[in-house]
Amino acid sequence: MADKAKGFTPTHGIQIQDSGDPYYMNRILIGTAATGLVRVEWVQARYGVIIPVNWANVLMYYPIPTFVPLRYLVDDAQNMIVREAINGGFEWLFLLEHDVCIQPDTLIRLNQYMREEKVPVVSGLYYSRSRPSEPLLFRGRGNSVFTGWQPGDKVWCDGIPTGCLLIHGALLKAIWDDSPEYMVNGQVTRRVFETPHTSWFDVERNQFNSITGTSDLAWCDKVMNGDYFKKAGFPEYARKKYPFLCDTNIFCVHINADGEKFP
Repeated sequence: MADKAKGFTPTHGIQIQDSGDPYYMNRILIGTAATGLVRVEWVQARYGVIIPVNWANVLMYYPIPTFVPLRYLVDDAQNMIVREAINGGFEWLFLLEHDVCIQPDTLIRLNQYMREEKVPVVSGLYYSRSRPSEPLLFRGRGNSVFTGWQPGDKVWCDGIPTGCLLIHGALLKAIWDDSPEYMVNGQVTRRVFETPHTSWFDVERNQFNSITGTSDLAWCDKVMNGDYFKKAGFPEYARKKYPFLCDTNIFCVHINADGEKFP
């Protein structure tokens, strides 16, 4: 009789109960923009991570919903991931890039922020793929990286990267609602993320000028300049000079296609 109870399905002596709640899986979406090639170190780090207790429905292969746009420009891939998060009604989005290797306790640490729901944006710490390799934490623009911290600190910044980034869904929804639609390979999404690439001719100075950058810092500027913390229900962060948190305990390794690790 127990096997025939509502919601139970017998599977080789194991009973699986489905709550029937369609929103049970909508806690967090992990989004990865990928070129198509990843190092085995990344695979081991991604799928060897510890899943917090009672964090998601149990599926055969993927206990957490995952969305991977393949071979798109970074900002286009990010916008497709955001679209998936918005359409799915996810409470949180975790952006994990295909060259950032996380530690086994990463989701445990992020889960604490999700449970408290006080900080809308949390970044892990990783370094640039360069020599010398520098921490990707920023206070200001055009003044290099911010180094006034120690390992283990929680560092407040006005610029953080998107390689290991947790974002509250309400913040994404506020930006999504204000962002213009555009097409990506025949699919409609919105410009929540955008890579700056502008050039113009200055008549007064008789010279060409250009602005280029990365989608992560441009997104941080968009959040602050558009007052989106307030619109998303986090007014205290709208008043902060440095509203983005990097938890340096969430340490990541940047890795290139040859297996070289940074730092």
